[in-house]
Amino acid sequence: MAYMRLGDLLIAAGAITEEQLQTALQTQKQSGQRLGDVLIDSGIITQRQLIDALQMQLGVDYIDLTRVSIPVELAKYVPRAIARKYCVVPVKLVKDELYVAMSDPLDFVAQEELKSASRRQIVPMIATRRAVEQAIATLYGNEGTARVIEEMKRAAGDNGRDIVPAQMTGGREDADAAPTIRFVNSLIERAFNERASDIHLEPQDGEMVVRMRIDGLLHKMLTVPANLQNTVISRLKIMGGMNISERKIPQDGRAMVHIHQHELDLRISSMPTIYGEKVVLRLLDKSRRDISKEAIGLTGDDLRKYETLLQNSSGVILIVGPTGSGKSTTMCAMLQELCSEETNIMTLEDPVEYDIPGVSQCQINEKTGMTFAAGLRAILRQDPDIISVGEIRDGETAEIAMRAAITGHLVLSTVHTYDAASTIDRLIDIGVEPYLIASGVRGVISQRLVRKVCPHCREEYRPDPEEFEAVGLPYDPGVRFYRGSGCPMCFGTGYRGRTGVFEILVIDRALRSRITGGATREELKDAIERTGSFKTMEDSCRELVLTGATTVEEARKTITALE
Repeated sequence: MAYMRLGDLLIAAGAITEEQLQTALQTQKQSGQRLGDVLIDSGIITQRQLIDALQMQLGVDYIDLTRVSIPVELAKYVPRAIARKYCVVPVKLVKDELYVAMSDPLDFVAQEELKSASRRQIVPMIATRRAVEQAIATLYGNEGTARVIEEMKRAAGDNGRDIVPAQMTGGREDADAAPTIRFVNSLIERAFNERASDIHLEPQDGEMVVRMRIDGLLHKMLTVPANLQNTVISRLKIMGGMNISERKIPQDGRAMVHIHQHELDLRISSMPTIYGEKVVLRLLDKSRRDISKEAIGLTGDDLRKYETLLQNSSGVILIVGPTGSGKSTTMCAMLQELCSEETNIMTLEDPVEYDIPGVSQCQINEKTGMTFAAGLRAILRQDPDIISVGEIRDGETAEIAMRAAITGHLVLSTVHTYDAASTIDRLIDIGVEPYLIASGVRGVISQRLVRKVCPHCREEYRPDPEEFEAVGLPYDPGVRFYRGSGCPMCFGTGYRGRTGVFEILVIDRALRSRITGGATREELKDAIERTGSFKTMEDSCRELVLTGATTVEEARKTITALE
């Protein structure tokens, strides 16, 4: 096929006009961008239109990189520098043909350099630029892991047998250590560097998929050949003090590792599946010291209410929200602020997630009878000033906490409810008398986590009226929202990091009277909203959208969950 320029291709496909092409070419001369990127950024065409035109004119197949698994060993055929220079990524090798996803399949210079570097015939495929950049970040982030996997394969032999578990028991955890040890270490280190909270190792048909939870969402990182999965899982079970010969029942373990002067507490859980054992690792940074009220997202009126609550010397302060809403982190920030030489602070936790200097932290162990209720009774005999209870799960624990608060102790705890008003109902449901709640509870901090717009690809845009409506804001054509365009730093998601969204309820005399009188959730909610000083979580979400901290999409998720 004769060479045809991208502009001519798009004109032939009816995607653009000659005038639009000339305008884009002028912009290209000034910016130095690729023509396709100029056309997309200016809104003349969409990414999808560009792909369709190239497919039709060139006969190049489209590949959705989010739905394919790229073998890590392909990184050796295309150097990282070339992949980034031309925005290309290898996707599969069939005999002597290397299939390569490209954002610009008309870049024949790139194809020639790829052919020279790989010594293979190049078969171009088309993919979105964002998808290619994300795939590059993932593949070459796994480059070191790929070499270790090759070593593991050689150790396993050509017959596909598992590596003998005893091979993993060596003590040297450095470059000379067994490949499986180095593989597991590299996984944990990468998870730490990527700010992941969990690592999932999931056996499937023919392979084991490794995913990491980053900012609340799982991201696929790499795959491990099926014949190596038992070796990797055995290593993890050895680290966690688990039984490596038992593969038919769930097991739990824990281990301590040091990464970049950080002490990580690993909670390891195994679960048998039809393709083998699935293992999940929870990463807890025990040496984390930067948890502050500002770091968790408290500002303005919420911050003032938070500080008011911490000035109490007695009573119960409850932090509420669903699992994964940041309650433990908020409690840690509170304890760090309250800690002093003059106070005796004791905690009951399951598990102990943060190491807080100056605080006596106790681990719950129900097998030995160390429950929240039993531990709380024991703590009351330790002359405490401040007590932190990881979670109120039953009426017994709740009642002890309330009575401790009434007798002059400050008690911090968490409850699984959806908003501040629901918390009172929840306490009554588990058997706490309304008069104890009214006299004991000082305030309720309800919270969620929303993803923040990635600072590396943050861009301003003009929102549609529907976006204003989605978050309950009046339409204003002069207002601009923000979003992330997607980059390697955020795995193409447009988000990096999370922040808290709060509604803080300070219990006043009027509310205490209503609680004692047996008011329903709806009646309490109406009374709270009539105060005029209560800022709902929906209001907090809207503020974050207007300031550009998060997107309409994230705010809408939180608002919808509260309805």
